Amino acid sequence: NTLAAFTGSYEKGVRGFETDVRMTKDGALVILHDDKLERTYNGTGRVEEMTADALRQFKTKKTGQPFLFLSELLDYFADKPGIYGEFEMKTGDLEAYPDARLEAYCQKLHDAVMARQPKGSIYVFTSFDKRPLKMIKRRYPDAELLLITGGPCCDQIIQQAQELGIKRIGCHNEGTSRAAVRAAQKAGLKVTGWPGTNLEDYLLGIGLGFDAICTDIPVAIH
Repeated sequence: NTLAAFTGSYEKGVRGFETDVRMTKDGALVILHDDKLERTYNGTGRVEEMTADALRQFKTKKTGQPFLFLSELLDYFADKPGIYGEFEMKTGDLEAYPDARLEAYCQKLHDAVMARQPKGSIYVFTSFDKRPLKMIKRRYPDAELLLITGGPCCDQIIQQAQELGIKRIGCHNEGTSRAAVRAAQKAGLKVTGWPGTNLEDYLLGIGLGFDAICTDIPVAIH
């Protein structure tokens, strides 16, 4: 989740990306997976309790990269056609994202992403949290949405996606069967598989018939 990682992957031929979006105390959209800085940055605390200016002082522990803002990532890809991008909405903490704040987050995120979508690209809004999916579906019915589950592809997740009126699901590799993936696809859904920590995970995803596969080692897979 650094700009160097995205640019390095793109320059080596990767065209599919997944990232994580949070909102600062003063309403800036930023890229971070964890709910706290400690694991990946030389700082402490929660993004949602900090200002944008405060985050700009931190660097990644491993490579000293600056904190990445959504606008910077969108600007990088804006002139690069044929990108597949998943923007995960990290809004599961109800205290950090009560409904009123979540509405603002969804509008900001959608408008920012779609204003910078490159030609011939697919940008998808994803989440474990059904609330932002419902909000974006209601406000922007043509938006591409994906419901993530920590479990395998199954009838229950297919039904949940259909009830939400969305066409994509993200399912855990473990426990997913080829028959379940086919059932989801027959129901009109595209299925993304995760996680992908090694080559075996990727090959499993191919065997299961996923439409897309998340991996932590994109350059090695590519």
